[in-house]
Amino acid sequence: MVSAYAELEERMRDRLGGRECLYVPSCRFGLYLALRHWCRPGGRVLMSPVNDDVILFVVLAAGLRPVQAPLDPRDGSIDTAAVPDSVWQDLSAVLTTNLYGNPDPAPELRAHCDRSGIPLIEDAAHAIGSSVGGRPVGTYGEASVFSLSKHTAAKAGGFLALADPALRGELAAARDALLHPTRATAELAHLTRPYAEAALRGLRLAPAARATVRLLGLEEREEIRMPLRADELARALPAAPALDPFHSWVRVDMHDYRLRPGPGRLRRITRRLTRLDGVLDAHRDGTARLLASEYGTPGSPPAQPLFRVPLLVEDRDTAVAALARHRITTGYVYDPPLDRYAGEAFTDPSPAPEPAAWFARHALPVDPRRADQVLAVLRAARIRPTHLSPAPEGAR
Repeated sequence: MVSAYAELEERMRDRLGGRECLYVPSCRFGLYLALRHWCRPGGRVLMSPVNDDVILFVVLAAGLRPVQAPLDPRDGSIDTAAVPDSVWQDLSAVLTTNLYGNPDPAPELRAHCDRSGIPLIEDAAHAIGSSVGGRPVGTYGEASVFSLSKHTAAKAGGFLALADPALRGELAAARDALLHPTRATAELAHLTRPYAEAALRGLRLAPAARATVRLLGLEEREEIRMPLRADELARALPAAPALDPFHSWVRVDMHDYRLRPGPGRLRRITRRLTRLDGVLDAHRDGTARLLASEYGTPGSPPAQPLFRVPLLVEDRDTAVAALARHRITTGYVYDPPLDRYAGEAFTDPSPAPEPAAWFARHALPVDPRRADQVLAVLRAARIRPTHLSPAPEGAR
């Protein structure tokens, strides 16, 4: 029997040079599957502190202890040289982030993992078109996870890519055991949402809609980070590894993250994926223009098709407000870093936290497809760029 996901999996397999791909309803769900397969409960996972808080909760749900890595403040990638030997010796796995599409140093991380005999798991949610070391992001680890909610704007779907194709059957069975059944109401909402959002934008009603959501108490994030709810989280930890006790954290921003897709959703996702190359070209072009501006990082490598370009500005909040006045929304801000957000009760802090804190405070992630508009607004508002001068304490 041909899988309902076969066409999607084949398209992604071709992009990754033949690596086996398993469709999953979301990147976070695929990451949970990977962590459960490769890591025993109680293990320790090196990860980036500048990341979506949902990923922290996925790691905790898998029964693992997050260990926050030191970062390169120029682009938010993991600084392998700043990870102490004592940390490497006590890890069960390394989880990359490839923040905004900027690749983590996968070749170096692969070498460290090989020496330590631990798996490398690549979170490529932002990096479906990025490459490192002459290879696509997602082809270095035992497993890698991709999101179709980002570059394709499909608002659902993803892939778990496997280095060992023999594991496909086992992981497909684990996936199917955890999926929730298709719901007609959820499928209808997914299919009509783009039209409703377009209507709100056309009528300039989006701010009013967001205000109504807040008034009804339906907004899950009032700040950049969701509420930690430390007491509830502490009570959930003994139940790990399990998704259900962590559901209220893992579902934030994507309540269908473990829903089996219906045929209408799959058709829409497939259409979006067929248009990906054109989207990547637009992202690459805009990324190049943004990085060449006064807000880009000096000495940046050739432009990747970044999902968001982290411009470095002195006052990020003022810049966000200036863009909002021109109806340019800034999302995917990850501040404060996860060790400061969650505390030592739930994660090991970075051995060198200052570079991550500096980057999180100054990074302004913008959509490269709106590069010209963004630059015009920032310049008109006299937003000042900032660079590593003086470098933050602890930066290399």
